Amino acid sequence: MEYVIAAVVGYVLGSIPVALIVARRHGVDLHSTGDGNPGAWNALEQLGGRRAWPAFIGDALKGLLAGVVGHAVGDVWTAYVAVAAAMVGHAYPLFAGFRGGKAVMTFVGGAFAVAPFAALIVLALCAAVTAASRFAYGARAGVFAFPLAQLALYPVEEVAATGGLMCVIGALFAVKTPRSPAEGGASEA
Repeated sequence: MEYVIAAVVGYVLGSIPVALIVARRHGVDLHSTGDGNPGAWNALEQLGGRRAWPAFIGDALKGLLAGVVGHAVGDVWTAYVAVAAAMVGHAYPLFAGFRGGKAVMTFVGGAFAVAPFAALIVLALCAAVTAASRFAYGARAGVFAFPLAQLALYPVEEVAATGGLMCVIGALFAVKTPRSPAEGGASEA
């Protein structure tokens, strides 16, 4: 029963279209600009970092809160179920016509719920790489280093579950292709 509760709560939390709300406050429709993705990355491209940071925080909070609820009603496995459901909710949101993003920031927030020490380590890595280059590289370094940091601190079974969450992101990237420049979307450079 705890898995069902975690999945429902996670999905509902994930369905809150934070980046769309943030962008609309600034007069931007993320569905019709950039790559058409209604997530934090497109918000960053369209709004700039200063106006888009609430989208990043909000999308991450969806995963974090889902994971916290999972822990509250069960254990770490229930937290993984809740984070996965939040990621699916972000990708196919109930409150935004099932047109959502790719759930990267929701995964990042969930990482802080399922493996907080590893998440803190990669947050420091992200900050260091960002300071040395730019945020896009820092974020990628953090996401891809997370399972390695987790492997050093947590059971391998949990790292495998993280791999499952990362596979969800990969599947979403495969299914949710960005619009081409001819369709009004940005090209992936």
